[in-house]
Amino acid sequence: MQTIPLTHPDIRDLRELIPVMADPDCRCEGPAYEMFRGLSQTEDDRRWLLDHKIRYDITKIPGRIICGEWIKTKGHYHQSAPDGYAYPEIYEVLEGEALYLLQKKDLSDIILVRARKGDLVLIPPGYGHVTINPSPDTLLMANLVSSAFTSEYLPFENMRGAAYYVFADGRIVKNARYPDTIAPVREVICNGTPLPAPFPRKTLYACIGDEKSLAFLNAPGSFVNEYKKLYLFT
Repeated sequence: MQTIPLTHPDIRDLRELIPVMADPDCRCEGPAYEMFRGLSQTEDDRRWLLDHKIRYDITKIPGRIICGEWIKTKGHYHQSAPDGYAYPEIYEVLEGEALYLLQKKDLSDIILVRARKGDLVLIPPGYGHVTINPSPDTLLMANLVSSAFTSEYLPFENMRGAAYYVFADGRIVKNARYPDTIAPVREVICNGTPLPAPFPRKTLYACIGDEKSLAFLNAPGSFVNEYKKLYLFT
């Protein structure tokens, strides 16, 4: 695949991140990260994605520290599909490294996934997620997700962020607004470990046109047993 031109991004402002930062007195402004949504290399690819209600995006997160934390996305949950299961999402690290902080909606499972260039990370139904760039280098990541829903940011805003904060000095600190009964963080390191079948095991853009490998994005309830086999989750 040739490089997709990254133009006309949606820009998340640093002020939008203040409600989810650990420091309630955090003050910052200016661009935080760029989101390039609905990308495609060819007209045929664009048509296929539209017809199958799938979106290919790229997000560019610079390496920086904000009020003691590594820069992060705002965090969100996904709405439920018609089959009653929340829509999943899949990420690919294109450049740099990433931390994906996943938390089950009932807080019974909280996972910090460490990923690097080439790794695929699947967000299963029912998990909210935050992406963190734990490096001074720019993080570039792609994702494939259903275009049939909108993300829910308010639960993270109401709780001042995710259940745990990841600080630039290496600390992982529980968010005091969450109950003491939440699960501890368990860490997973990808290190090139492939996702199990039938989930994608190649670059995400190469999956465009492969209806079988992306069917889980809009029919999450049909893959309940397959989610249980994911090496990331119990």
